[in-house]
Amino acid sequence: MKTYQILSNKDTRSGFGDALAELGRNNKNVVALCADLTGSLKMDAFAKEFSERFFQIGIAEANMISIAAGLTIGGKIPFTGTFANFSTSRVYDQIRQCVAYSNKNVKICASHAGLTLGEDGATHQVLEDIGMMKMLPNMVVINTCDYNQTKAATLAIADYLGPVYLRFGRPVVPNFTPENQKFEIGKALLLNEGTDVTIFATGHLVWKAIEAGHMLAEKGINAEIINIHSIKPLDKDAVINSVKKTRCVVTAEEHQMNGGLGDSIAQLLSQTIPTPIRMLAVNDVFGESGKPEELMTKYKLDSIDIVNKVNEVIEMKQ
Repeated sequence: MKTYQILSNKDTRSGFGDALAELGRNNKNVVALCADLTGSLKMDAFAKEFSERFFQIGIAEANMISIAAGLTIGGKIPFTGTFANFSTSRVYDQIRQCVAYSNKNVKICASHAGLTLGEDGATHQVLEDIGMMKMLPNMVVINTCDYNQTKAATLAIADYLGPVYLRFGRPVVPNFTPENQKFEIGKALLLNEGTDVTIFATGHLVWKAIEAGHMLAEKGINAEIINIHSIKPLDKDAVINSVKKTRCVVTAEEHQMNGGLGDSIAQLLSQTIPTPIRMLAVNDVFGESGKPEELMTKYKLDSIDIVNKVNEVIEMKQ
């Protein structure tokens, strides 16, 4: 099992904020809009340095999305920022009609996604957003795993012409991917080659999958671990090629089981190479208030839970 060194511990939202400021310096068409959460989205640096290109919309998320769509007509590249729940559920009509249907070049950047939002509880812990956004034609959906990857993804989506949903989080997590990496939309990342099972993980669960890989290696189980940062477009070739080798799959995500990464993987495999699969995700319930690490344990989204799913799916294969 390949060993990954933790370079630092950082929140993924800071990767977005730092990249946004860098984009501001290098691309005069980049503009930023925020719905009263500048500090939480780490957009302070951009707002201070490029005040003429920063728009504080206030608690009016639907208006923010509509304004962003309009700005694209003049050649601007708008990055919107608020919590993931407010970025999707509250403004789904505007996203569908003004952005996706019109194929506008809007970058919807969403922080505080999933259970790891923590103490704010179920009303803010959106677990349905990936499903909502991936169903929209024209929409790219990205879910990053650490600070460095979030920064690289933010820089990359500025060069992509079309709507993008970029999902990241609040808590401090291990930062382990390369500092100056090249981010490719729609290209999965192989983290560990294996032969016994494939673990497809996304977001905060990628590091959990790496931890699980070491636990499995101690038991003689060789896990192939793949970071699916691009939920849509999905790297179908990477999925199929891996599964042809391992013949069983575990997916891991901080999202509802319905509509998430596991759903996409299962749909692909059912049509190409039917395969035993187990999904690690929240199973049709809302979250609750609590410390992020405690919630991940309660809802069975931890490393040991990945190990348990691997044991189940290998038994199915046999």
